[in-house]
Parts: sequence; C-alpha cells; structure tokens
Amino acid sequence: MASYRIALNFEDGVTRFVECQEGEKLLDAAYRNQINLPMDCSDGVCGTCKCRSEAGSYDLGEDYIEDALTADEAAERLVLTCQMRPTSDGIVAVPTRSSVCKTGQQKLSATVAGVTPHNDAAIVLELDVDAHVAPQFLPGQYVNIDVPGSGATRSYSFTTAPGESRLGFLIKKQPGGLMSNWLAQAKPGDRLNVTGPMGSFYLRETERPLLFLAGGTGLAPFLSMLEVMAQGEPQQPIHLVYGVTRDQDLVLVDALEAYAARLPSFTFTTVVGEEASSHPRKGWVTQHMPDDLLRGGEVDVYLCGPPPMVDAVRAFLSENGITPNSFHYEKFTPNLPLKESA
Repeated sequence: MASYRIALNFEDGVTRFVECQEGEKLLDAAYRNQINLPMDCSDGVCGTCKCRSEAGSYDLGEDYIEDALTADEAAERLVLTCQMRPTSDGIVAVPTRSSVCKTGQQKLSATVAGVTPHNDAAIVLELDVDAHVAPQFLPGQYVNIDVPGSGATRSYSFTTAPGESRLGFLIKKQPGGLMSNWLAQAKPGDRLNVTGPMGSFYLRETERPLLFLAGGTGLAPFLSMLEVMAQGEPQQPIHLVYGVTRDQDLVLVDALEAYAARLPSFTFTTVVGEEASSHPRKGWVTQHMPDDLLRGGEVDVYLCGPPPMVDAVRAFLSENGITPNSFHYEKFTPNLPLKESA
C-alpha cells in the first residue's frame, strides 16, 4: 500500500513529518503519530481543523458542509484535515503553535565529521547522524545546534538535502563568537546535539521562474534547495544573485559552479560590495537585479541575508512597483560575541 510523507509546519516554525497511508485522513495519521491537530467534530461540520495545503495533491471528498469549508476556501487550498486524504507527498501549514498540538521539536545526536574554514569568513561544518535517524526537513529550513559547555544554542540552515545521513552547515566565522570559538578546537568524533527542523523559509512547489537572493552565509539554504532540484527535473529557470561585502566572503562558488553544470536551468552571479574590490560586479544585490530576472512580477523570489540586505530588497521591490507572485524571505543576525571577563 502506498504512503505519503506530509510535512506539518506549525506557526512557531516547528515542522513534523507524518506518514499518511493511502486513503487515510491526515487527522488520523497525525493522531497515530501522537500529534494532536486542532479538531472538534472530526465530521467536516465545525471547521476547527482547517489548515492550508502548501504543496501536494489530495482528495477532500464531499462529506463536509459549506459552513465548515466554503468553495472559495477550498479553491485557495484550505483543507479540513478530518476530511483530507493525501494522494502525494505534501506540506500543510497548521495555524497554531506546536505546543498546542502536544508535539514539539525533534532532537538527535550527531558526530562531527569535518570542520573546514573558508578564509576568515565562514566555516563548513559537517555532521554525521545514524542513517535510521537521518532528519527529514524542508529544503531551506534550519536547526538549533547546542554549543557544548555553554548552555546556548545557535541556529543554522542545512546546506544538504533532506534524508541524508551527513548534514552540512555554512557558518559565519564570528570573532569571539561562541560557536566560532568551539569550532576552532573541534575535531572529528566530537558530539553535538541538534534540535529541529524549524522555519517557514523553504522551497515551495516550482511553477514559475525562481529568483534566489543570498547575502553572505545566507547562501546556505539555497544550497539545500539546489541539491533537491538537482535530484529532480526542474522545468523553470533558476537564477541566484549572491552578494557579499568583501572578496574573501565569496565562499563555495565552486559548489555553485557544480550545480550550474548539473542543472541546465540554473545560472548565478556574484556581487561584492567593497569599493576596493577587483570583482567585475561591485555594489549591492539590488543593483544587479535586471528586469529580465524580475519578469514584471511573474517570478517566485526567495531572499536570505542580514537584515539590512533584506530590508533593502523589500524597499527596492516596493519603490519599483514590483509584486512577485510569491516572496519568501529570512533574516539572520550574527550572534553576540563572548563578553570579556572583568
């Protein structure tokens, strides 16, 4: 019997995956996995279990009333989980916090496989997990990693594809930073605790051209997205603009070149902000977004970078009257460095 993997994405960013058997209602599959999705009647009458399907196909049947789910709502992919029977893998946005549904973040233990510095800009961290517990996540999501001995955690996006037993992360090298200091002395075999996945910044179904905008180590989630697309057969053009402050901040360009070779529909450009740079494209990402990439708004835009970059892109789109078909963005900020002892 066929089964389908459904990602339940809660409003606090926690994501849990459930296997839904062919013909099984999503509400029943969630309960079987001890996830108490909102419900009251479970008969398609009250509308309490209303969620939004963000990806995948399904059958809603006809055993519900108009007061619970109107035709207009159904056309906008709102669903009743007590009636929804998935017919493919998919994503469902649940409009409540995970704690309300008596579920939460998943935890696993991982082993350091490698720590690779890239100039003074970034560090690639690779972690191994047991194959039978390799985490499922949506490409673009992140996890919290405990910094050993500190009681603190740091959030990092996956660079690898879901389901792999080796996890990759691109980490900004922060002078005096908790994780940067720990990674400076980390060695293969060290153990780390990982919690997740989390986040609402992830790749949706691809139905139109994609414009990716990455700032610094905000490149990380796009590497995960590109790996997933490279394993499939994307039909839409994909262009990435990768902006950094200094020449030495341009890292993993070889990985982007490899994706361009694997993905005929993928192209990318790099941009350096520093005036003294010898890079052929200087300035900021907003100065390298030509009209043919924006396509008059007929494009899905994904943006990940530091707050000033995210704010600048949003202002640029607004000032130029460009409304992308969909616009997904995530801001990240460097964690505060360790305080010096008095």
